[in-house]
Amino acid sequence: MKRVKISLPVPVPLALALLLVVVEAAVMGVLAVLELFSLDGDRLAMGLTTTLFFAGYAVALLACARATWRRETWGRSPLVLAQLIQLGVAWSWFGGNPELSTVLAVVAAAVLAGIFAPASLRALEPSDEHA
Repeated sequence: MKRVKISLPVPVPLALALLLVVVEAAVMGVLAVLELFSLDGDRLAMGLTTTLFFAGYAVALLACARATWRRETWGRSPLVLAQLIQLGVAWSWFGGNPELSTVLAVVAAAVLAGIFAPASLRALEPSDEHA
């Protein structure tokens, strides 16, 4: 007898968290484009590597969000790590730019809350296909 995997809809907290991750990725993409257009000869290597970092980070966030949406287990951990790093960045910038720091911290905390909400954890549990 063949088992059929039933796919339940993505819980609202997880969907909202992943939407915020897509927004984070879009911001990284915009930063990559802005950095690319601000290149000059004096800092060409730094500008190119910064552009590649922002673009790569955007692609990685999108890939992890997509995987988590599809309930692939590998996508969640990098998203959690990215949000923890973002909380650290927010903390370090608080003295110089409290508004930006607050936005970064609130978004990271909201993503973490959405990923770790009980409904999200149930949805992300690996299915027991061998039972």
